[in-house]
Amino acid sequence: MSKTAKTPRENPNQLRNDLANRLYFKLYQCANMLHKTGTKAVEAQGLTTQQWAVMGALSRPESAQGMGMGDLARYLLVSRQNLTGLLSRMEAAGYVHSVPDPADKRSRLVQLTPAGQQVWQHDAAESIGRYYEQALEGFSSNDMVHTLHYLLKLLDNMKAIDAQQNAGKEES
Repeated sequence: MSKTAKTPRENPNQLRNDLANRLYFKLYQCANMLHKTGTKAVEAQGLTTQQWAVMGALSRPESAQGMGMGDLARYLLVSRQNLTGLLSRMEAAGYVHSVPDPADKRSRLVQLTPAGQQVWQHDAAESIGRYYEQALEGFSSNDMVHTLHYLLKLLDNMKAIDAQQNAGKEES
């Protein structure tokens, strides 16, 4: 180490940068492992983690009447283009369908079909429950609450970055 280089204790910005890099790398690894291991957890039901997320979003009580494409894309934080292909595959499998929006007949709402509800509530529920237990082994309820708190805080910050980036595109 050169005489001018500072140790992490002497340079708190470097320490913060190093920690941030480790945090984001671990988050990236977790996302990749969630996709890999989560898909294996529900493959017997013919699902992927993306389909799992859509079914989870559509099965919430506030989504009982369905969700518009834009609302579903915003909720899942995916592009409408990516969601369109995914929903097409799910519709072909019989898991979802679209119905006219009673509030605006020109719009359509995406809903789980009875077959999709069966897969979600019965066929996949047990596999997903086992997956959660394995993935969260060693986590107390308090650990989960704290993890959720920090992930929500991180997500809010990332959404603010996204809004700033999109505002820059609109000005161009």
